Amino acid sequence: MASVSQLNQFPCKTCSVVPPRHQSKASLPPNSIGVPSRFCEGPKLSTREFGRARPVFRVRVADDDEWGPEKDEPVAGEGSAAAVAVAEAVEEKPLEPAETAKLKKALIDSFYGTDRGLKASSETRAEIVELITQLEALNPTPAPTEALTLLNGKWILAYTTFPGLLTLLSRGTLPLVKVEEISQIIDSENFTVQNSVQFAGPLATTSITTNAKFEVRSPKRVQIKFEEGIIGTPQLTDSIVVPENVEFLGQKIDLTPFKGLITSVQDTASSVVKTISNQPPLKIPISNNNAQSWLLTTYLDGELRISRGDAGSVFVLIKEGSSLLAP
Repeated sequence: MASVSQLNQFPCKTCSVVPPRHQSKASLPPNSIGVPSRFCEGPKLSTREFGRARPVFRVRVADDDEWGPEKDEPVAGEGSAAAVAVAEAVEEKPLEPAETAKLKKALIDSFYGTDRGLKASSETRAEIVELITQLEALNPTPAPTEALTLLNGKWILAYTTFPGLLTLLSRGTLPLVKVEEISQIIDSENFTVQNSVQFAGPLATTSITTNAKFEVRSPKRVQIKFEEGIIGTPQLTDSIVVPENVEFLGQKIDLTPFKGLITSVQDTASSVVKTISNQPPLKIPISNNNAQSWLLTTYLDGELRISRGDAGSVFVLIKEGSSLLAP
């Protein structure tokens, strides 16, 4: 830092206020100080007194171009205004990831007892719509089609409003028939989509699958063109267990009196299933130009996906292996 003697080498435009000549040093107000004579006339201070008093004054160099413009002192109140601005910025920040996780858990919990949407009441549907809307507002992937690695893999359907799938789900309400899983496999490298529905019965399991190609149409939208349908070869169930009763149209039917007959039918059916199992799956080409659909992904992260399709249908899918699939 420049000493006082060095500062004297430059012309000064301003200096500290000098007390009147008639005022003695003893009568100076507290914290007042005279400036050494080399700056202007007035009482002198020793080096020790000058250091102890620590005067504050501004020296402005005449050559502003060389030394730069003078910096103004902060205006009173500017600090508080900045603090308010920071506080407002903190208040307006988006929800933390913990809040997103809370919404996701609430959404998954709301699916309980709805059978993927088939049995959802109007009140439950309204609750689900509200949670979906909140999550879509927090979408961490605003351009899903530009993050194909996240889309890639197997997704398990947890909830839908699509009439076609709800019709398939209703088939699962028939006696001894159950829809085990509805899934979608996306291959982002080959731009293919495979939709699959797995049915389970007392003797065997089978599946209905559709294969399709997709094209990216926007940061969120893909166009899907179906190419073929596949009816999977029935697979014999490892262990056949005859239930004591089945529920049909809200009524329980006791199967004990028919157990012998059912066992005989099972033996015959098992032989038929074993024969069919040796046959390849049945493939049905889809050449209809109208066999197309579009899908808009409105929320995507590493374990949850929300998409919207034709006629406002909603699909909520969970990535295979995610803890969200745990019961």
